[in-house]
Amino acid sequence: MPGDTDLDRLLAGMAPLLHPERYVWVTAPALPSGLDPLATIREDEGLSAVVRADDAAAHGLRGTFPCAGITLRVHSALEAVGFLAVIARALSDAGISTNAVAGFHHDHLFVPWDRRDDAMAVLRELTGD
Repeated sequence: MPGDTDLDRLLAGMAPLLHPERYVWVTAPALPSGLDPLATIREDEGLSAVVRADDAAAHGLRGTFPCAGITLRVHSALEAVGFLAVIARALSDAGISTNAVAGFHHDHLFVPWDRRDDAMAVLRELTGD
């Protein structure tokens, strides 16, 4: 089933879910065996990954950007226009940085750990709740 592209429906139905884990970003030529990243991307400089902070430490990896993960549970189409732009603008206006990762079904936001509750309040406001 294809995802939705209607901006109003996407915003109203995003149903943000705050995950309890603290995540960090790491980079390495390859990830250690047994490390289960949430997301990865291959760059010219190496492999970037989002992993649980405890897992990074246990595998001897130095993480950066301690953050909270928020899943936007609406099924957004990969070709949806403006959805993440509206969200990024609202978070920016609140002084909250965000890193977005698009999955096939959902978008995932990573916000500073100490601003996670503020970010959720901004997202709830966007939904009209």
